[in-house]
Amino acid sequence: MAAATFLTFSFLVTLLLPAVRSQPTASPPAPAGPLNLTAILAKGGQFTSFIRLLQQTRVDEQIDSQLNSSFNGLTVFAPTDNAFSALPAGTFNSLSQQQQIELVLFHVLPLYYSFSTFQTASNPLPTQASDESGVFTLNVTALSAANSNQANVSTGVVDTPIDTPLYANFPLVVYPVQRVLLPYAIFGPHPPAPAPSANKSPSAAGASGAAAPDDTTSGATKIMGIARSFVAGALLLAISTLL
Repeated sequence: MAAATFLTFSFLVTLLLPAVRSQPTASPPAPAGPLNLTAILAKGGQFTSFIRLLQQTRVDEQIDSQLNSSFNGLTVFAPTDNAFSALPAGTFNSLSQQQQIELVLFHVLPLYYSFSTFQTASNPLPTQASDESGVFTLNVTALSAANSNQANVSTGVVDTPIDTPLYANFPLVVYPVQRVLLPYAIFGPHPPAPAPSANKSPSAAGASGAAAPDDTTSGATKIMGIARSFVAGALLLAISTLL
């Protein structure tokens, strides 16, 4: 009986061994590809307007390049489609190409900020649009320790809360925001232009011949304005051909 059992077991092993050997070995997971911000936003499903603005200004290419070569990481505040829909009609119509780029870069911080990092950060925080003059900064205020995963973003024009990130894996964290972050440098109130001086007497103006330089200055100003418009138009045309 024992001999018969042993022969049966040997026969089964002989049949199964080739099948076991033929099973493919598990391959290691494929290495992750380079980070792509617009792909992450597209997967989120509610950032179509922000994606379009990123692509129109080509800031998406700059961000992707920096993400894949940065040691500090990036933080992106991504306005939802509802945030763009809530803006008054024509909000961006008067913006130059440079201002559109600054607007997009204003939504990007040049460091990876978790909520714990926000709690110890010193305001105002620089953005990718900031320069030495200190403009294009914003404030991020973390709430109490009881709400350690919540904070508030303020630009001086709008305020909006942030909570659960859409994506958080160094070097990139993306926080959805329910309002477009409008920079104070572009959308804040501007002081009125000073009134022209009325101190000159007519006799002094006539004696010194000051009226003629005023016309010349005005003409020069118009020419400079036309030149700037031409350069700006050429720049926009060049950029549009690249898009």
